[in-house]
Amino acid sequence: MLSNEENIYYSRHLLLQEIGEQGQLKLKDASVLIVGAGGLGCPVLSYLTGAGVGHIGILDADLVEKTNLHRQFLFGISKIGQPKTEAVINHLQDLNPHISFTEHFLRLRPKNAIDIIKNYEIVIDATDNFPTRYLINDACVILDKPFVSGSIDRFQGQISVFNYVDYAGTKGPTYRCLFPVPPSPETAPDCSQNGVLGVLPGIIGNLQASEVIKMITGAGSVLNGKVLVVDTLRSSFYSFALKRNENAVEQAMKLKGNIINFDYDDFCQSTLSYNIKQISSQELSKKLISQDTIQLIDIRENGRLDYIEGSINIPRSGLDKNISHIKRDIPVVIYCDLGTNSLITTKFLTDLGFDNVYNLTGGIEAWKNLNEKKSE
Repeated sequence: MLSNEENIYYSRHLLLQEIGEQGQLKLKDASVLIVGAGGLGCPVLSYLTGAGVGHIGILDADLVEKTNLHRQFLFGISKIGQPKTEAVINHLQDLNPHISFTEHFLRLRPKNAIDIIKNYEIVIDATDNFPTRYLINDACVILDKPFVSGSIDRFQGQISVFNYVDYAGTKGPTYRCLFPVPPSPETAPDCSQNGVLGVLPGIIGNLQASEVIKMITGAGSVLNGKVLVVDTLRSSFYSFALKRNENAVEQAMKLKGNIINFDYDDFCQSTLSYNIKQISSQELSKKLISQDTIQLIDIRENGRLDYIEGSINIPRSGLDKNISHIKRDIPVVIYCDLGTNSLITTKFLTDLGFDNVYNLTGGIEAWKNLNEKKSE
């Protein structure tokens, strides 16, 4: 039953024939996990909280940064440096006191994905990198959970519902059906390199929230077997059909019981058509212990606390102006969060004639994982 306060709060929903009291009760009983509290996650979280989804999980490992604020409207200047999960929950509890929240201040990894996702009915992929998208897909396929995926780049975004079972019991396509092979990082850089129109994640995130509400209440039809593309420069919306590929689905199911040992970073970099040098966290650690002369360059846009000691920060966006700071006579190791942008940067430098440049495979996350294992 809805309380008197809830009847007032959700009064506009209750007027909708497609939702009404029964639909609102379904929303109240639902549990949804949002992976990513950034540009896409902020609108998703706001509108699912307002819609009355009873239990919302929020998973993110990042802190609020100034560069987030033009598109991540749940944060303000006063929140810079705070965990995004903490800042979001403080805001949303004031928006709707009838909702319970679970904070997951961590990064989704193969070792924790199954244990976290199994507690939710629906997952929303609001991330910005391919390794995590494939991980979400595979965990949802293994657990038989539907998920709503959104992505953005510059002025264009896309959204689809994956692994959804319709009323006839037919299973829809998965993320691997759309991308059986990971796109090359060179062709799919994130918004920290290409930029993004501030309103675009709001548009895509709101559409993701809408799909979740329809999935829970049964109102309308969902984007099952379709990919919707939004082009804000041309003010156009178009969709294309997507079929389930059982061979692609099987690739995810093969990981059942062994997903914790699958290297998603390596998987998403294995399709590169160009030859560049790479170095693992283990190899780098040995060289640093041996006090080998190495230049470490962190190309993330803002100085962060989780850097490798001895590094200098040359943001990817300012690389052209700082080429002179990169040494040619000693090995240079480039790293970022997950090893994707640094891979692109390593290729860029290699093409410029730097023949002693290495990409840190898996980025700072792989480095932290290595050091966590050492301390156990």
